[in-house]
Amino acid sequence: MTLPEVREIVVQPEGLPGILRIPDNPMGLVVFAHGSGSGRLSPRNNRVAEALHDAGLATLLLDLLHPDEERDRQNVFNIGLLAARLAAASQWARAQPWLRDLPIGYFGASTGAGAALVAAARDHTIAAVVSRGGRPDLANDALSDVAAPTLLIVGSRDSDVLELNRGALLELPSVKELLVVPGAGHLFEEPGALDEVIRHATRWFSRHLGEERLSGVQELPFADRRAAGRRLAGRLKHLAGSRPLILALPRGGVPVAFEVATALRAPLDLVMVRKLGAPGNPELGLGAVVDGSAPEIVLNEDVMARIRPPADYIERVTAQELREIERRRAAYLPGKPPPVVEGRTVIVVDDGVATGGTMTAALRALSRHRPAQLIVAVPVASADTVAQLEQEAGEVITIAAPENFVAVGLYYRDFRPVEDDEVISLLHQANRPSNAGQPTALTRYSDRTGRQG
Repeated sequence: MTLPEVREIVVQPEGLPGILRIPDNPMGLVVFAHGSGSGRLSPRNNRVAEALHDAGLATLLLDLLHPDEERDRQNVFNIGLLAARLAAASQWARAQPWLRDLPIGYFGASTGAGAALVAAARDHTIAAVVSRGGRPDLANDALSDVAAPTLLIVGSRDSDVLELNRGALLELPSVKELLVVPGAGHLFEEPGALDEVIRHATRWFSRHLGEERLSGVQELPFADRRAAGRRLAGRLKHLAGSRPLILALPRGGVPVAFEVATALRAPLDLVMVRKLGAPGNPELGLGAVVDGSAPEIVLNEDVMARIRPPADYIERVTAQELREIERRRAAYLPGKPPPVVEGRTVIVVDDGVATGGTMTAALRALSRHRPAQLIVAVPVASADTVAQLEQEAGEVITIAAPENFVAVGLYYRDFRPVEDDEVISLLHQANRPSNAGQPTALTRYSDRTGRQG
């Protein structure tokens, strides 16, 4: 059934008016629960809904109360009633042929967040909850029954509500996170504040609704790296307007990144990273080295303490890997120094992440060159490693993040090695003027240092 992307609907059996947005091939549905004095026309919630739609999520904004009900202020704070209306909306969605297979998440604002948490506590099929400036205290004892992964977003200047959310974080038994937006008040009206809400809500719903959909609908493993890249590009299309720079980890990340760069009409370049293998066991990483005028070395202190390599070993293996980096850059990008990342939205792409040592080294090196945003995008990664990488990057976007992760190659039917000729060909294709909407010369990064702001 083909539907308009945005349509006015009436949610039965309560007859609640709503606004439904459905993108092509949505990975989930987010139902909005507004705060007191607000409704389906809330400009802030509509901005969030538009961004979630662009990220591949269907959204439903609806009035939880009829106009005559709103005139009774007791109804506005009747969390049980509002939660029941949310539950009814979820049941309605599951009965619609174009929505029924989608995992459902709740986005609650202020009092609506209390209702969303109560509704999620009653329905353990709800896949995720995001609270913006929420009142989780209004959920009372229901907090301990919330099974859905829950993200609490609060402004740093909303001090009373912040304390309520800190208390709620301790009571929630599920996967949970409290994100404090610096300088923001209760309504997130400050410049850039709502953008932070949008960015993290998109991250949360994409991860938790996306994984749920994969388990029942999407096919794993991926056919090959380029097929994985095309699917990953669908999770990144909301970033197309930020003029992103796509950086691939060679060689396996290049076919994935090629599809992302093509879909986003963005330039494609490389971030050259080499593992520093342990003596007698090169597959065990002591750390990694990243190229640049001043190469960055990131060591895994736990592995270093266990292996205790000879005093000069790191210097020798680093020199060896830097020679390989120089060989590859000369082969792949003759005469081209590393790319300029300062002030850019930088998306770092690989074919998958297991332990994350190589990716961590790349992110730490890039962050010193002050990108506007630093984002990791991989088709598959260990769930534990995703959590680690979120400490290094502003956002980590995956298609699948299994708890019992074994090896990247197990998630691909075709995981043959990527050869130099393929890397060179894809870099050339990606950066031809006819293929990119951005300036297509391979960009460079400067040698100024400084931590990401």
